[in-house]
Amino acid sequence: MKVIRKGAIALALCTSTALTASAAELTIAIVNNGHMINMQKVAEKYTEETGVKLNWVSLEEGVLREQVTSDTATGGGQYDIINIGMQEAPIWGEAGWIEALEFSADYDIDDMLPAMRNGLSHNGTLYAAPFYGESSMVMYRKDLADAAGVSCNPSAPYGQIGLIL
Repeated sequence: MKVIRKGAIALALCTSTALTASAAELTIAIVNNGHMINMQKVAEKYTEETGVKLNWVSLEEGVLREQVTSDTATGGGQYDIINIGMQEAPIWGEAGWIEALEFSADYDIDDMLPAMRNGLSHNGTLYAAPFYGESSMVMYRKDLADAAGVSCNPSAPYGQIGLIL
């Protein structure tokens, strides 16, 4: 059975000296968006430098989430590296489905935006690293919200704006 190495693919490929010692071939599950497709091209250099063959499994987001969740939860070991997000990382880490990330002294973990680092962690332990990040916000007209009896709750979980009706 393959040992599943968890985390963001880019980070795993850049810092995977442990992987090269234990595997000549890695199976990587990724979502099929432009960023991940570009990563496959960049990763060719990794293969040239290490000799490690990379087998890419590129799936639609919903299909990827379903297959990777099932495989990880059952210990199937189909994938060595998986592309997951903030929905999965803390829950899977808490459940023991994925391993915590370990970094060399060369990697400045404080360079990661705190909201991203916390979103990929459980109880302060980081289980995935961001490949890219995005943020969300809600813009509204306060005068119309007040007139409708809607108020903003800036203390909503994960820093999101919660509307109280």
